[in-house]
Amino acid sequence: MESPAALHTAGRRGPTLAAGVLWLAAGLSAGYWVLLAWGRSPVTPVSTLAPAQLPTDPAAVARTLGAVPTAVSPGVVAAAPPRYNLLGVVAVGTQDGAALIAVDGQPARPYRVGAPLDGGLVLQAVTRRTVRLGPTLEAPATLELSLPETTAPS
Repeated sequence: MESPAALHTAGRRGPTLAAGVLWLAAGLSAGYWVLLAWGRSPVTPVSTLAPAQLPTDPAAVARTLGAVPTAVSPGVVAAAPPRYNLLGVVAVGTQDGAALIAVDGQPARPYRVGAPLDGGLVLQAVTRRTVRLGPTLEAPATLELSLPETTAPS
């Protein structure tokens, strides 16, 4: 049988252990909050300058959108390029969409329906393979651009 002194010592371990765990939790909590407050840095302002415009390759964009490059035979004089060159379309329903159009040989830019183009024309409508341009959104179309026909690979 155990002595009364051993029983008395075993009964005191529970509260001592509980107090140690509570003091450990309190110390860890205080340390967390001190490190959190100590680790904060002052707010750094974000630069408001826009990043430089990356150069775009209209031929690569056209290939991505499905245009097929046309080969010119030697000895054939190529005609002057048209002022507006349609490179791709995204048709959403019948009243909305966007088109990738190059104007005067410049890099292609996306235009949404209703957006003005250089030369006083407005993008009036976008279909699956064509776009219509006119002086205003409501006026009759004065120019219709079509995507080049693609051929299936053989």
